[in-house]
Amino acid sequence: MPAQNRQGKFITFEGGEGTGKSTQVKILAATLEKLDKEVVLTREPGGSEGAEQIRQLLVEGDTARWDGETEVLLHFAARRDHLVKTVWPALAQSKWVISDRFADSTIAYQGYGHSLDLEFIKSIHQTSIDGFKPDLTLILDLPADTGLSRAQDRELTLEEGEDRYERMGGDFHQRLKQGFLEIARKEPDRCVVVNAKGSIEEVAQRVMGVVAQKFDLNFS
Repeated sequence: MPAQNRQGKFITFEGGEGTGKSTQVKILAATLEKLDKEVVLTREPGGSEGAEQIRQLLVEGDTARWDGETEVLLHFAARRDHLVKTVWPALAQSKWVISDRFADSTIAYQGYGHSLDLEFIKSIHQTSIDGFKPDLTLILDLPADTGLSRAQDRELTLEEGEDRYERMGGDFHQRLKQGFLEIARKEPDRCVVVNAKGSIEEVAQRVMGVVAQKFDLNFS
């Protein structure tokens, strides 16, 4: 995306299963709208018609349905369509785009979770979307077993059958958690780790504090 066309702001939420991303995405969107910001709420994989079709291939079915390399290629195919059809046009119109997951999830899930070569993923990132990154990434952090328990115990709010990643083993989810923390450590100017323990309201206050500081906003 040409820099001159990036007039809006792109915020992403990341984290393992059960960290409360989807809830916090909606709270932040509603809060920004109270400041008269035009907000586009989206998700990955998905966020455009083509990407939503690819989503079904990724989040449903047997846990061994794809090898790691195939998953990366599917994610970036969906991501490219999502950016071209949804994210980039919105940013060019000075809108605030908030996404439940983005490219860091591919690095964490396929790179750290599936132990895939990180350089391979980075090369696909650069080739397919010109290395495009968010203005701010909030990584919601919980102990892996706590988040997984939340995800497995909650009422099913996702489409039926979208639990492929939740059914992967505990070791996978521990590697996933450490992967997100490592991503944040490597890119401190973009990524902020947010403690996801506590009530929805407590976590939301932490999120708002980060966003307010990053973009010089007043939510009071």
